[in-house]
Formats: sequence, C-alpha cells, structure tokens
Amino acid sequence: MKMNESSENYLETILILSNRKPHVRSIDIANELDFSKPSVSVAMRNLRENGYILVDQDGYITLTDSGKQVAETMYERHTMLSNWLMYLGVDEKTAAEDACRIEHVVSAKSFQAIKDHVTKGNELLEK
Repeated sequence: MKMNESSENYLETILILSNRKPHVRSIDIANELDFSKPSVSVAMRNLRENGYILVDQDGYITLTDSGKQVAETMYERHTMLSNWLMYLGVDEKTAAEDACRIEHVVSAKSFQAIKDHVTKGNELLEK
C-alpha cells in the first residue's frame, strides 16, 4: 500500500499518544486530531488491514513494526523541520503547521541533506 499523508498523520499521532499514555484508543486519536469518531474508525480499519496497527479486544491500538517505522520517520521529520523553521525565525505555531505539510512531501534524500546541514550547524555552535 502506498502510504498517504492522512495515514502517516494517524500513525504519527498514535506514536505521540503512546508516549504520553499507557493505552491508545480511537477516541484518544479523534480527540487529539479533532476528527469524528467514525472517520478515525475507518482509518484504523484501513491501517489494521494493511498491517500498520494492531487492535486488541479492549480497543487498544498498538503500532506494528512497519507502523512504528513510518510513525518514527514522520515524527523525526516533523520535529527536525519545525525546530529548523523556528531557528530561522518562524513562530512556533506556523513552524509546526508548515513542518506537518513538508514532512509528507520532502524526499528522503532532501530530508537527509537538511538533517546533515542542521546537525553540522549544531556541531559548529557547540565548538
């Protein structure tokens, strides 16, 4: 399955919520994203059918290895890009919103170049 932006956002949200609380349910995702419960239910079914999440009998959602890999990639991109934009002088809210859009369209090669540049800049600042 070609991962779409919406699916990537759901997986990233599950990762973020699972770092905050012991169990993640569809209602937690709906509340976090301000989406309707039916919309989240459809998305969770699709993610489950494509092997990105597991849902137990209590409705608790966990990421599979492939789901966690996508979620961690999106989270790293989001964090790095929003921090980079704020460093460049963009306010936090705009930086987070823009990073959320950029993280889904930037190629792995371009993101790595940005990451290398930021990392190199941090090393120079620490000297």
